[in-house]
Amino acid sequence: MASIKQLDERRYKITVSNGYRPNGKKISKAKTIQVPPGVPKRGIGQYVAHAAEELERSFKTGYAEDGEMAFEEFASRWLKRQTKYAPSTIAAYRRMLEVVYPIIGGIRLNKLRPLALENMLSELRKRKHHGKQIRESTAQRYLTVVSAVLSDAKRNEIIEKNPARMLDLPMPQRTVQRIPTQREIQKLLDTLALEPRHYRLFYLLSMYIGCRRGELCALKWSDFSTTENGLLLTISRSRSNVPGKGIVEGTPKNGKSREIYISPELHGVILSYRRRKQMEAKQRHDTLSPYLFVDERGQLIHPDTFTKRLRKIYESINFPKEYHLHTLRHYYVTSLLHCGVDKQTVADLVGHADTGFLERTYCHPQSEQKVQAASSMLTMLRPDGGQLFNLTAACAKRQKSA
Repeated sequence: MASIKQLDERRYKITVSNGYRPNGKKISKAKTIQVPPGVPKRGIGQYVAHAAEELERSFKTGYAEDGEMAFEEFASRWLKRQTKYAPSTIAAYRRMLEVVYPIIGGIRLNKLRPLALENMLSELRKRKHHGKQIRESTAQRYLTVVSAVLSDAKRNEIIEKNPARMLDLPMPQRTVQRIPTQREIQKLLDTLALEPRHYRLFYLLSMYIGCRRGELCALKWSDFSTTENGLLLTISRSRSNVPGKGIVEGTPKNGKSREIYISPELHGVILSYRRRKQMEAKQRHDTLSPYLFVDERGQLIHPDTFTKRLRKIYESINFPKEYHLHTLRHYYVTSLLHCGVDKQTVADLVGHADTGFLERTYCHPQSEQKVQAASSMLTMLRPDGGQLFNLTAACAKRQKSA
């Protein structure tokens, strides 16, 4: 129990004990508090008792969190507790929270209402990026991070409801993700044949196994193993550029490893690449790097280099400006789904547990499928292959009735 000693009318000293040291000395912690003038005299006792309870909880358990805590303080502690997210994701959450702290950071958790979050969204919508007003989807992404923090507070019974879930939000305009056609993919492959080997294999794997950029950058030769069914690749790491920390290696985005089988044809390409890297290492009087994607000097390649290089390749063959490295992952998922591979298998291959998210985010109808859909409907309407409207027969019937 905490002991409370009154120093004057509004100053109190709180002392908390927590056992004894080996030498018999009591382990204790003391804190002097000043009761704010806004607290009436009849409420001073309750205020001090609450402060004593919080100090005792903090001293004995290492933390003290309740509804009186400001959103900023709770969110900062929430960030430190997260272990399931990749370092780059945590860094992104931290940057987004730092933007909203000046708006809602000082509000106590139990006083945070939907209206305050609506005002936050109004302020965010005024922000500009590269001189342009940010989109509604971007503003709502900030709210998603705030909601994650508040959901944690609700789960820990600090607040009863998550006010972020109570907003009536406008439907954001979705950006249509274009997928390369088969002709464009063939053109890209022909262009990649002229690129250095590490770029060539990197982009081929992006199309063939649909891995994220960071996962490919972190690939090691030890990730490949031979099984009865062929070559097996295990994805268990990711390398990403975290602001303020540089390149950080951690787990994949969902925190789980996954396995992908490699066809014999691609196996041959990978073996040829390995022999080339062994030869380069021998010329340097060095050993083969454990990582796949290193330059001629055996140095790891920065993840951003692959993104920038592909943009230049796209420009050289007049591809749409909205194409980027992640477009190849979209192509992979969409192609598998259109080929009839079941959704759960595709989700496992790309590291998604939620097939619904997979469909919403990655499944894009290609022009060939749209043409096929049009032909299918025509067949349904006229299975005999005849004209949609038999105008000759209609005219003859009209003349006969006249």
